[in-house]
Amino acid sequence: TDDLRRRIDRMVIGFTADEKPVTAGMLKATGALTVLLREAVKPNLVQTLENTPAFIHGGPFANIAHGCNSLVATKTALKLADVVVTEAGFGADLGAEKFFSIKCRYGKLQPAAVVVVATVRALKMHGGLAKDQLGGQNSDALLRGCSNLFQHCENLSGFGLPVVVAINRFPADSSEELDLLRRECSVRNLPIALSEVWSRGGAGGEELARQVLRVLAGQTGEFCHLYEDGDSLKAKIETVARRIYRADSVIYTPAAEKGLAMAEKAGLAGAPVCMAKTQYSFSDDPKKIGCPRGFSLTVRDVRLAVGAGFVVAICGDIMTMPGLPKVPAAEQIDIDQSGLVTGLF
Repeated sequence: TDDLRRRIDRMVIGFTADEKPVTAGMLKATGALTVLLREAVKPNLVQTLENTPAFIHGGPFANIAHGCNSLVATKTALKLADVVVTEAGFGADLGAEKFFSIKCRYGKLQPAAVVVVATVRALKMHGGLAKDQLGGQNSDALLRGCSNLFQHCENLSGFGLPVVVAINRFPADSSEELDLLRRECSVRNLPIALSEVWSRGGAGGEELARQVLRVLAGQTGEFCHLYEDGDSLKAKIETVARRIYRADSVIYTPAAEKGLAMAEKAGLAGAPVCMAKTQYSFSDDPKKIGCPRGFSLTVRDVRLAVGAGFVVAICGDIMTMPGLPKVPAAEQIDIDQSGLVTGLF
């Protein structure tokens, strides 16, 4: 019905508290969403080359969205296996924080441990090497870049969970570099294991799996959230900025202030925040590698994701809707009262 379509419009498109007329184009978009969501609500069960089951259900980018798969998939997996591994995309300052603050909050999930995946190449980049120099051995750069990894680990420990470091090994990684990384983790009492599944399949992941099981067996911590529902939106943003990114302060543009006021008016003051920023740095500047300090985080806009149930704080210069065509495919997709789908293929 038209009334139902208006409700879906407001939920999905994210209308503000101000009433706006529903146009024919909006109704068309609603029809397309109905078509897609009718099947998309079902988790997609697949298997690896070694017959391990896996659910693929949703994959939003963690630099502009929450970066996790669906609660439906995760809760289904938890009913089927003793240990469930789920991915939270991009850096742990984005994917992991949002997994904990948004998905675990809404799903009442209690994660037991965290695996931080790192590569020697990425750590050398954070140590100051250019991309065309990452293939060569450089222990000094690796040592400098380790500070980035250890900030991630320290951040994640703040959620009350044990951390395991997984090194995704590349063919060019030298034994000396891997040994250095093991020593640095050992000094900080961080369990570490190599992951070589790319080249060796499941056998290449056994060391990591055993390490994770050992950590789970000795787990004594308890998962906790970074902020409370009752905190103000600004307090939530600033908690993430200070405790995860290590910013000294947060700057709000007039557009961001307006967006925050709109969120309060729409009744979203108790919603979690989804920080949209670059994945290349703890800061909102992709050029600030390693562990930047002494910077301010700029929130240039605030948008409402009403259906998803969170408030998006857009930080720095980041594109929030990449790769779209000039004419969206949604303009050709619809579904009629009898359930007949048109324009999908």
